[in-house]
Amino acid sequence: MKTKIHTEQAPAAIGPYVQGIAHNGVIYTSGQLPLDPETMSFVSGGIKKQTKQSLLNLKAILDESGSSLENVIKTTCFLSDMNNFMAFNEVYEEVFGIDNPPARSCVEVARLPKDALVEIEAIAITDK
Repeated sequence: MKTKIHTEQAPAAIGPYVQGIAHNGVIYTSGQLPLDPETMSFVSGGIKKQTKQSLLNLKAILDESGSSLENVIKTTCFLSDMNNFMAFNEVYEEVFGIDNPPARSCVEVARLPKDALVEIEAIAITDK
């Protein structure tokens, strides 16, 4: 049976979806935009700040589920402009490191919701 994951520490869904789903010890998050959960506005400061906020939102959902960033096994990352790839990678590496990062896909898309610069989703396991 799937279990809905919800936390006030991450942005509320802006459509007919949930922040995440837990099923059989696996967490599937919805894509996280760089929205401040309190204001539901994008953080300012460009791709690095937006990447950091998306990852903070992802962390909040994983923490609520009983998992963590350390348990992420796969991310899918969407960039509005592949010219931001290097700056995105700098922040991503700060969070996930280089010794044991998750598998990852990173693609440029024509457009993201609300014209975000980045959106990140993850699959993680739990320790439960």
